Amino acid sequence: MLAVMAGTAHTTPWRQAWSEALYGEDGFFLRQRPADHFRTSVAASPVFAAAVRRLAGLVDDALGQPDPFDVVDVGAGRGELLSALPDVPPRWRLTGVDLAPDPGGPFTWTAQVPPTTGLLFSNEWLDDVPLDVVFDGRLVEVAQDGTEELGERAPEESLEWARTWWPQGRRVEVGLSRDRAWAGAVAQVQRGLAVAVDYGHVLGDRGTWGDRRPTLTGWRDGRPVHAIPDGTCDITAHVALDSLQGRLISQQEALTLLEVHADPPPKALSKTDPHGYLSRLAEASSSAELLDRRGLGAYGWVLAPVGMHDPLLGSAG
Repeated sequence: MLAVMAGTAHTTPWRQAWSEALYGEDGFFLRQRPADHFRTSVAASPVFAAAVRRLAGLVDDALGQPDPFDVVDVGAGRGELLSALPDVPPRWRLTGVDLAPDPGGPFTWTAQVPPTTGLLFSNEWLDDVPLDVVFDGRLVEVAQDGTEELGERAPEESLEWARTWWPQGRRVEVGLSRDRAWAGAVAQVQRGLAVAVDYGHVLGDRGTWGDRRPTLTGWRDGRPVHAIPDGTCDITAHVALDSLQGRLISQQEALTLLEVHADPPPKALSKTDPHGYLSRLAEASSSAELLDRRGLGAYGWVLAPVGMHDPLLGSAG
């Protein structure tokens, strides 16, 4: 039970403690490789990188193949997605955006989202953007050992966000900081498409379940752990996907439109081309994982076109 008292020198609001734990001078993400602690679509299969490459090609064609054409990965980790993109034309300019040190790859590395003409893509970035937690209208503060207590009344803008996007429930993970981070990234797109891929929830699903099962959690060595802001684990919370700027579809729908299919190869191929059969079988298995609505397929894709039509909306038609 939260203690109803003013914050002490040992506690700070969740957003501040979270930011310091992940991105401070000795923060978790400055020392650790994200892929060592949790599995993403990028890590699951080269099929995902191929689909992103296909999407970039659609955007490139829609823009008239500008030179240079930007592919910007926000929250790039150690550049895994950019390194896995197949058949990249010479005029494509690849940029990874992250606070972690430059991993040294065939791309530019920066801490700030650059002006972009092309595709701006972020995969599981926003869930790691720190947010405020509010309980009965007051900021929840936390100590490094994870102990929580109530602090001051939350800012009015946070309460307004909660009234709009999480109107039921006493405990709210306020997604305002994510909305602003995403809007800031989209604003850097001069022409092209911004895409945010993440796990999350929408208004109709929230209700009061957050009071009993808040999504705030930690990850360490591939396992969920108690969220403790001491720099020893990743800290994450589900994204309020419908509050973000753009059109929301599921990953299953997006990847299907990008020609990802889980159909197994014909068994006859195993006799005429055994190696090809095994390769296509592995690809089908990876595709099935990416499309599974009980897992990665349920992730949301938020698409925000700038100066162009939504290429996946066109594919759907």
